[in-house]
Amino acid sequence: MYHSIIFGDKNTWADWYLIPSSRPVFDPPEVKTKFVDVPGVDWHLDLSTVLTGDVTYGPRTGSFEFIVDNGQYSDYVADAWSALYSEIMNQLHGRSTTAILEDDPGFYYQGRFSINKWKSDKRNSKIVIDYVVSPFKYETRSSLEDWLWDTFNFENGIVREYRNLKVKNELDFVIVGRRMTVVPTFIVESSDGKGMKVVFNGKTYDLKDGTSTVLNIVTVEGENHLKFVGNGTISIDYRGGCL
Repeated sequence: MYHSIIFGDKNTWADWYLIPSSRPVFDPPEVKTKFVDVPGVDWHLDLSTVLTGDVTYGPRTGSFEFIVDNGQYSDYVADAWSALYSEIMNQLHGRSTTAILEDDPGFYYQGRFSINKWKSDKRNSKIVIDYVVSPFKYETRSSLEDWLWDTFNFENGIVREYRNLKVKNELDFVIVGRRMTVVPTFIVESSDGKGMKVVFNGKTYDLKDGTSTVLNIVTVEGENHLKFVGNGTISIDYRGGCL
């Protein structure tokens, strides 16, 4: 294992022969807090979760340092470092793309990357890649895509088979949420063309045929119970995320 990172369709080891100086890990996001001093008391008022009911986060920022062993592993010769440097710059510098860690293949990060510096000497070259990415990492496969055995984590993976669910009068369904809250998308094809209804947290909402979302249906961490009422099929487009 080379602890590589896949940026878009480029693998830092397979395509560029980059060796990380240390195992790549995205730094944690900043926690957005709001404290208000209260006169006459020794503590402060914590308003960090007042607006959303949950803590919110800023982006993850940091950098990765990679080493290129001159000539031993790379097809690039000593006088062609500029070509490799240009290729990496064209792929990453200032661009928004996805990044998947080889050590955590079930999730991807989304954000903007840039080349900080490049240094070369007789023994090796070093390149530093900066990042500003979203606070959450996202499941690489959505609930409408086939899940893959080779990237599935049997310790924390969730099999999401939410496509073409058959509804005959009623269907009870559970979405297992991760740390990130999600508004799922529903794709309805009713037998009578009248759509369906969905019950969530004791409230009933109408779902027309076709694709729609209900902004009041927000899944949270843990089990989220939904009941679909009607006849036909429904698919739930869902992609979980966590820190």
